[in-house]
Amino acid sequence: MPFVKVQKSRAYFSRYQVKFRRRREGKTDYRQRKRLCAQDKNKYQSPKYRLVVRFSNTKVTCQIAYAMIDGDRILCQASSSELPRYGLSVGLKNYAAAYCTGLLVARRLLQKVGLDEVYEGNTEVDGNVVSTEYDKKKYYVDQVDDDKRPFRALLDVGTKATTTGCRIFGAMKGATLECPGDLCVYDPDDNKYNDDDDDYYYNGWTQD
Repeated sequence: MPFVKVQKSRAYFSRYQVKFRRRREGKTDYRQRKRLCAQDKNKYQSPKYRLVVRFSNTKVTCQIAYAMIDGDRILCQASSSELPRYGLSVGLKNYAAAYCTGLLVARRLLQKVGLDEVYEGNTEVDGNVVSTEYDKKKYYVDQVDDDKRPFRALLDVGTKATTTGCRIFGAMKGATLECPGDLCVYDPDDNKYNDDDDDYYYNGWTQD
């Protein structure tokens, strides 16, 4: 069969719809954004908060944002360029800097919403992940207060690929907000998801 050049007719171009500008620029994944911002109608326009993590050539930026009809609103923000005042002066875009920036934005958020005294976080550096079960849900705090639940935010990775050991997961671990981002690893031998392998997916290592 000979090669036939595809000729697009006038009808094709007359019905062509230009995509959104940020889609043409490759900056926004609108399929992902819709699922991160769309709220249930029975929640009466309650904001759906997102932990936005972005990396530039020199630093990492973490924000707590929520969507409105006329644009996003930023609740608080932290950047790794602020870390030198806390003693971290080099490597402002690696995994450790992402962790520290996530921790910084989380503490600012809790102070702004009045939860900093209720949830003080882990004061001892021992490397253990603190978690508790409350009302059939898992929270990464020592104890859940009955009146004020932990702040809930969705992890917004943008167009970044969530690969093994990605720095975005370092920011999420540092924030330790109630982020429903536990991407469990499937174990084909047990035919179920294995929560113990989450550390390998996030950090690239396993606990022996």
